[in-house]
Amino acid sequence: MPNKRSIELEVEVAGTPEKVWRAVATGPGISSWYVPHTLEERSGGSAIASFGPGPEMQISGRVAVWDPPRRICFDGGEGVDGLAFEWIIKPADENRCKVLLVNTGFGEGEEWDTQYDAMVEGWGLFLSNLRLHLKYFEGQTAVSILPTVTGAGSRDERWAELTTALSIPSAPSIGERIEANSPDTPPLAGTVVEAGLHRIALLLDKPAPGTGFVAVESFGEHTNGASMWLYLYGSDGAEVAERDGPLWQDWLTNSLGTQRTAKSKG
Repeated sequence: MPNKRSIELEVEVAGTPEKVWRAVATGPGISSWYVPHTLEERSGGSAIASFGPGPEMQISGRVAVWDPPRRICFDGGEGVDGLAFEWIIKPADENRCKVLLVNTGFGEGEEWDTQYDAMVEGWGLFLSNLRLHLKYFEGQTAVSILPTVTGAGSRDERWAELTTALSIPSAPSIGERIEANSPDTPPLAGTVVEAGLHRIALLLDKPAPGTGFVAVESFGEHTNGASMWLYLYGSDGAEVAERDGPLWQDWLTNSLGTQRTAKSKG
């Protein structure tokens, strides 16, 4: 029998169904809170998610269902086994919606268990960013900086290393403005809008308006990834991303790890 395990997560966001649809069913919209996407906006259209610069980081798929502004589903293509991602938009009131993610296609075994757990956590981060995008930057398009490195050690140890290297508090308060004061990091400052055990979400004012996540994610029992996920808006966003993206990757690699890790959340 096929495996029936799935991820189902829901987030309430600002916006009409039409505005939320633009965020979850267009390339510029998805790119502004997840990873860079290109897609053909039609049933059967192609979709490509970019998790990094190399060809192995380009994940191709298909728009299996196109039902604006209610439902879109991505899969690997006709007859292709693997993960599928369905987004369902449900009006909550006049200017709010609930967005349901249904992620299916998981197999059995320890490797799948690890991927399932990592994707549950990863989707939580991205759904949080979808909410922030629609609350603060609806209708705008972000350019992202998404460096990650892996390394050994517990998540607590890696979190302490990351926040110490950035010279930011490991447990800031909501509403607190924090700034990376390490002399060898690119500019980074913003107001804390979420703070968890191994993650901080920021409404950025440096290096440009946007959202940012400082996080340590689990990739297995003994491997954890340190990430700086920045989504930059405005006229300077693309220029800043081009300038600072390689700097952040080099800084993370030199400070906390040596291996670039492809995300598998899309």
